[in-house]
Amino acid sequence: MTQAPPAASAPLRRALAEARSPRVPRTVPYVPERAFPWSGPGLPLDGPGGAVDLDRALRLSLAAPREAGGRLRPVPSAGALHPVRAHLLIGPGCSLPPGRYAYNPRTHRAHPCGPAPADAPPGAVAVLTVVASRTVVHYGHRAWPLLLLDAGHAAAALALAAAPGGVRVSLDADGAELAAAAGLPRAAEWEARWPGTEPELPLVALWLSPGETPARERDPLAAWSAHPRSRTAAPLPQLDAGTAPTGELAAAQHLLDHLTRASRPTWHPAHRPAPVTDDTLRTRRSADPADLTPPPAPELLAQVLATAQAARPDGPAWVAAVGGDAPGLRTPAGPLASGDARPTLARWAAGQRWIGTAGAVLLAHGCPADAPPALVRGSHLAAGYAAGAAQAHATALGLRSRPIGSWQLADLGAALGDAPGQGWIIHGLALAAPPAPPAPSVPPASPDSPHQRTPHPAPPTPSGKEERP
Repeated sequence: MTQAPPAASAPLRRALAEARSPRVPRTVPYVPERAFPWSGPGLPLDGPGGAVDLDRALRLSLAAPREAGGRLRPVPSAGALHPVRAHLLIGPGCSLPPGRYAYNPRTHRAHPCGPAPADAPPGAVAVLTVVASRTVVHYGHRAWPLLLLDAGHAAAALALAAAPGGVRVSLDADGAELAAAAGLPRAAEWEARWPGTEPELPLVALWLSPGETPARERDPLAAWSAHPRSRTAAPLPQLDAGTAPTGELAAAQHLLDHLTRASRPTWHPAHRPAPVTDDTLRTRRSADPADLTPPPAPELLAQVLATAQAARPDGPAWVAAVGGDAPGLRTPAGPLASGDARPTLARWAAGQRWIGTAGAVLLAHGCPADAPPALVRGSHLAAGYAAGAAQAHATALGLRSRPIGSWQLADLGAALGDAPGQGWIIHGLALAAPPAPPAPSVPPASPDSPHQRTPHPAPPTPSGKEERP
């Protein structure tokens, strides 16, 4: 007999309603990035041998680009805060010796943190965690959904980079199992074990296998989570980590920990859209809002929308809001509603006026107001994951794009005449046409040039219209 999923608790319903409310978080000064907390010498990832190329996969996804000028990585993140960290569980067949590692994206090095179990699965398991403090400081009660979206984007980046090999993704693994597999304490135990350091909350796991298709029946986390948690490295205490977190930070950490209580994980294969290349992953960037006005060609928009919907079939539904001569909402199957929704979307997305004139806006929607914990977690992680895949595809097609994470009062279902509280906007991705090619430069003719001529209008065509190049 299948057990029914747990219903949403009152605190979860309140937290979801608060995150979707128009209440504005308090304004605070910018909090600088903290130093990487895991000590010890870092190892390069380009060691000899190994069927799993960790150096390439991480350099194309989570590593800080060498030419970034301080920018952490090309993966989108709310407020450019980048709260996601990666712990690598290395088994046979990799360019690193087996063991547990913490990955430093600034140096592109792996810091050894403990041995591997004797029965470690082949390949590498990446456990993605989030540190919540900087995002909570900037976004307050709106932070925890953004942390889930950020983790989804990071998971998509790593999955796309590793997809030419074998990679499977789990967005529903139990948080306790993820923490045990990575050798980390749960959030409630963190302060007692490592005082003066900030808890990391595990949310996602990816299995990078030496083969093209890992065995479906094997759970790669089992051997690691059963292995003793003892780590040969611990995070360094930081003066500003604080032993008594603020109420908002404690609430966000507790909520994310609550959302990850689950049963046996499910693993889905990752696929890279055909046009996406390694160069696409190196060059993707979020466009400036001022550059997102020209509408994308309908056939390109349809391709990106289909990618968003197919990236996580277990995730929320996607639609596209378009303007122009035939404004409306479109699904991968066809038109959903007529009328220009973009001005309303601009009001719903923290009053970002530029959205009202964006070329097109993809929208993930669902996650009812009374959704159970598994659905809340899965909807947001899957939305971030799908948006990451769609943005990479858009980049490969030459389109410009920008994710839109924070939405208030955005009950899309109710606006379309459905029951209120059932179809909320979870995430968005603005799209625009490629930049116009620069006009060819023609050197000016000298006034004394014998070849200088006065241009004449083109002769009329049979239709009576001027012929234009």
